Amino acid sequence: MEIRITHEMPESGPKSGPVKIGWFLIEERGGVVYPAPTRVRSTETRRRHAKSAARCPAILNLESRYFEVKCPFDLRLAFTRGKDGKPGLRNLLGADSPVRTAKLAKLLHVTTEEEWRYPDRPTIQLNLPYVFIADEPVYMSQIAPFMHYGAQPWPGTIFGGRFPIDVWPRPLIWAFEWHDVDKELQLSRGQPLYYCQFETTPQDRAVQLVEAERTPALEAYLEHISGAVNFVNQSFSLFRTAQERRPKTLVVQKTR
Repeated sequence: MEIRITHEMPESGPKSGPVKIGWFLIEERGGVVYPAPTRVRSTETRRRHAKSAARCPAILNLESRYFEVKCPFDLRLAFTRGKDGKPGLRNLLGADSPVRTAKLAKLLHVTTEEEWRYPDRPTIQLNLPYVFIADEPVYMSQIAPFMHYGAQPWPGTIFGGRFPIDVWPRPLIWAFEWHDVDKELQLSRGQPLYYCQFETTPQDRAVQLVEAERTPALEAYLEHISGAVNFVNQSFSLFRTAQERRPKTLVVQKTR
């Protein structure tokens, strides 16, 4: 069943100016290792020629709609199965790994085999603390970093997703579907893990991304909607109820 959420605009009509979108870390401990999301830009490109692709308005407009979240640490992983056939992961960096084994086990895991989309394509999840919020209608899509070239191609694809961050803010898990399990998965610190695309109303409005304060109202709302996927199969059916119960303001820009 398709659930449609209609957001009422103020009597004065659609808002103008940039849409302010907040981001924060759901877990502050060790937060210094997680880079701030940044806008995708063509850096160090040739711009002297008037017809340079780096000066193309269409390309610049496209890039302005995407923000990237970078990998916080180095990983080299292999997919394994134990003697009992249970799927698992092996950290190929071994003693050279910058992440302690106990900590990595809390951040990274193979999902239950029954939940894989295909029996021969394992799904792994990397828990990340990034959350995005908005105070007006904004849908966010989490997609693969298709504008970045990786010297070591990933042996699979990531799971994307699309949901309204004004009513359903939640930490974004990096989920990877491993197509070729004979090849290792290599992730490097600073490498884009995924892009965030924000859909605004009207569509041509600019996006301003700011670091947000974790206010008591925000904390209470996050607690109110957290864990819903553990109790219902279609969490999108809860959007209307969440919208009715959310506080008026979630985005309060952090001052440093």
